[in-house]
Amino acid sequence: MLPTLADFLTLEPVRRGQPRVVAGADRLDARVRWVHVAEVPDVAHLLRGGELVLTTGIALPDEPASLRTYVAELARVGVSGLVVELGRRYASELPQALVAAAEAHGLPVIALARETIFVDVTEAVHARIMDAQLIELRASEQLHEIFTQLSVEGASTGEVVRQVASICGRPVVLENLSHQVLAADSAGTDTTDLLATWETRSRAVRPQERTGFDDASRWLVTSVGARGEDWGRLIILCAEAPSTRDLVLIERAATTLALGRLLDQHAAGLERQAHGTIIAGILAHAYSDPREAAARARALGVPLSGRRLLGVVVRPRLMPPEDRASSPPGTSPLPERVAELAEATAAAGREANLAALVGVLDEGTPQARVGVLASLPARAEVEQVMCEAAGRLRKQFGQGYVMAAGSVVESIRDVRRSFLEAEQVADVAARGAGDRLFYRLPDLRLRGLLHLLRDDTRLQTFVERELGPLLQYDAQRGSDLTHILTLYLDSGRNKAVAAQRAHLSRPAFYDRLRRIARVLDADLDDVESCASLQVALLALGSVRGSRA
Repeated sequence: MLPTLADFLTLEPVRRGQPRVVAGADRLDARVRWVHVAEVPDVAHLLRGGELVLTTGIALPDEPASLRTYVAELARVGVSGLVVELGRRYASELPQALVAAAEAHGLPVIALARETIFVDVTEAVHARIMDAQLIELRASEQLHEIFTQLSVEGASTGEVVRQVASICGRPVVLENLSHQVLAADSAGTDTTDLLATWETRSRAVRPQERTGFDDASRWLVTSVGARGEDWGRLIILCAEAPSTRDLVLIERAATTLALGRLLDQHAAGLERQAHGTIIAGILAHAYSDPREAAARARALGVPLSGRRLLGVVVRPRLMPPEDRASSPPGTSPLPERVAELAEATAAAGREANLAALVGVLDEGTPQARVGVLASLPARAEVEQVMCEAAGRLRKQFGQGYVMAAGSVVESIRDVRRSFLEAEQVADVAARGAGDRLFYRLPDLRLRGLLHLLRDDTRLQTFVERELGPLLQYDAQRGSDLTHILTLYLDSGRNKAVAAQRAHLSRPAFYDRLRRIARVLDADLDDVESCASLQVALLALGSVRGSRA
């Protein structure tokens, strides 16, 4: 960081001159970019701003008007200050006209009572300047390395924001063009206070340049975007005017965020990521104070305090066994599909005027699904609101998914319970063939009961007793008799329909049914036997799902 006039006054060659500030004492924080020795009065046109002018005053004019002009010209070009050595032109004090003009223009003026070797002063100041520039260069290289590494590693927006806050030690916020907070790090301060009335405060800050500092709010702001299209702003909340290093930091971080968005074409949108981060934090109890979660959600336009909250899970349907068999082992829903489902769910919620956080949970894993934290007014009809949103999602996305809702809760602390219930309902519904707009626990009937009992050893024993021989037969021979039995029972024991669904001729299908009856030693024409096998197959799906 460049030295200030206050730093200048502490230098030994300056102190030997017995310096005294005669004007602009409140501006000693001005930065000194360079030192220029000039005796002629018409020097202003040779300067670029930020220089500290040294003079003996020997060639300065006598007329007060000319002195005022001299000072005005120096102030206009933006010099950091004027230093005048007494003894040659002025014996013990500077002309009142010069001092008054300097005060009027806010130009610091320093008088040196003793003869001073200017070359010693310039060498000392320039050494400080070169040291500061070297430090800034090293800091710039360090920032370049840090953010290049973040780009290579594909760091999330949250990680980039956390890194910026860690480096500068101040709160950092990334917002979209609607002034909704996409990521924030309070740097150890109160997050609730940081994000309070964020949108209102942010809209009032409009720097003229792409990167600028707003004196009123003390915000350092830069636009984030690429290819001529901005999509957000990165903000550092400063206690004082930013340094050159701060400017490099915020612009390098903005470039990393823009590059990350260009490269990460398959990930959920930034808004979905921000929503998902808050939902995941609530579910993992990452927020020690629920007010922080509420503040973060409110900064994204979703109020949670004083509302009825509902956990909802939306996930792609599981592939039918006949399709799953041809897929590679461990195949999970494509990330693109889950991301598309999240965007469609958010759009459906907006169209239905449903305030909700919508994000992808466990992104990039086989368990990836869409999490929705719906925020409902006190008098809202839950069934009506859910039907409206689910209906709009069905129109946009078709039927390749299931939507499941938990119970309505009254506080953020209970949201996890609602989500766990929704997760269980979604797991069961995804294995079924129903086409309801959305499911709740009472809608699952027998499947729901079996899913809740899936860890009970008595249920697992029942499954093994009913289906064990058939499962073992398939495992040893690589056959699909369990699948054939499922088709037969799901078709209401209609052999013709089941054969068609199995893509087998009737004789081939009948032959497999006889083999199943022989392996299980069961009568497949007996209603009670088939009912027991049907229950065992439903339970098998729940038991296997719990091991996944």
